[in-house]
Amino acid sequence: MLYIDADNSIYGRLSTYVAKSLLNGEEVVVVNAAKAVVTGRRDSVLQKFLHMRDIGSVRKGPYYPRTPDKILRRSIGDMLPKKQTRGKEALRRCTVYAFVPDELKGKDFLKIDKFANEKVNGFVTLAEIAKIMGQKVRE
Repeated sequence: MLYIDADNSIYGRLSTYVAKSLLNGEEVVVVNAAKAVVTGRRDSVLQKFLHMRDIGSVRKGPYYPRTPDKILRRSIGDMLPKKQTRGKEALRRCTVYAFVPDELKGKDFLKIDKFANEKVNGFVTLAEIAKIMGQKVRE
């Protein structure tokens, strides 16, 4: 089982690494998805995600996720061959959490330096994207 910390990791690069690990037969747990970053100009990144949300209709979809963990899981799933059995089974082995749950507090998480964001500005976190996309906050 592979435990990955997505804090300050670049969204797309992390997704490809997780998708490849899933296809190789590993179980993957990703935590801190809300702290993953999407690089690029803030307004263009937000415009892209808002455009994806507005595609389709309320009745027929496609339905784009609004929470950080589901946004990351969908990007991982889009990199898998979901119409084939091995792609479906690979996606079942993937678990994504927005933050670190209590049952995983003591685990050692893999922090991949190759995917770390080194920019001071010019990025948006998935938590910010989720807030703009209309994430419902439970109280």
